[in-house]
Amino acid sequence: MGMIENMRLGRYGIWTFDFEDQPAGLIRDSVRELEELGWPSIWIPESQGREALTHAGFLLAATERLTVVNGIARIWAREAQWTRGAALLLADAYPDRHLLGLGIGAGKPGTKPLQAMNDYLDALDDGQSVNPAPRAPMRRLLAAYGPKMLALARDRSAGAHTYHVTPEHTAQAREILGTEPFLGVEHAVLFETDAAKAREIARAHLHPYLTSEYNVAKFRRLGYTEADLDGGRGSDRLVDDLVFWGDLDTITTKLGSHLEAGADHVGVQVIGVEPGTSAMPHWRRLTEALLPA
Repeated sequence: MGMIENMRLGRYGIWTFDFEDQPAGLIRDSVRELEELGWPSIWIPESQGREALTHAGFLLAATERLTVVNGIARIWAREAQWTRGAALLLADAYPDRHLLGLGIGAGKPGTKPLQAMNDYLDALDDGQSVNPAPRAPMRRLLAAYGPKMLALARDRSAGAHTYHVTPEHTAQAREILGTEPFLGVEHAVLFETDAAKAREIARAHLHPYLTSEYNVAKFRRLGYTEADLDGGRGSDRLVDDLVFWGDLDTITTKLGSHLEAGADHVGVQVIGVEPGTSAMPHWRRLTEALLPA
């Protein structure tokens, strides 16, 4: 399986939405503690609260060793020349610590995702730039699920990032990518042992994904039926597959199944945290179970 040369990503990292709506001081304290705990990498989305590249730059400036991965920066949010300029600056300022994850996100009406990504990468690779060469390479991943986008990730980036998938999909993705490209897989976890409570929280988390056309298509490709989708509610089987809930041992064992299926890295997303509070207590528990001593 492939890794990205000179980058410190580890087998497990933190994947979080938490910083989308937190003040800068709390974010700074959190990432510094994660670094001290020994976490090698953190993945951040571009959802509704933070712009991807300034967010990454802030986290890099607040830490000394942590690798920051955009999971993902949306290609519709900025033209390729500005993405290139920002990523080159981060690669130069923080060598081997920034990984640019690019993705379609929710998509754009009237566009073909594969063509749109190809065109964006063409523009990103345009050699006409006033930016100086960085001290370390600017590296990128693509958000990819279907065979064609995974092949594009293999051919035109360092690898692929997947989100809300099963270990079975991880095995399929590894087969398409081959041995060299990097495969980073996100998975949601929930520290709740009561099945009814766990599934209620998991369903609330999954509802936006179970009601968006792009994600529904992905779940169908994974073999889930209309009964599993259940009008956006999600069957017990689907919910249990996409959110690993239970005690620490149960959760960590299930996370390991992605590595066994061919992932290089798992970004662990803790859900079920009350708004305005920190997931840090759960991240501390995961530290002891997932990181090397």
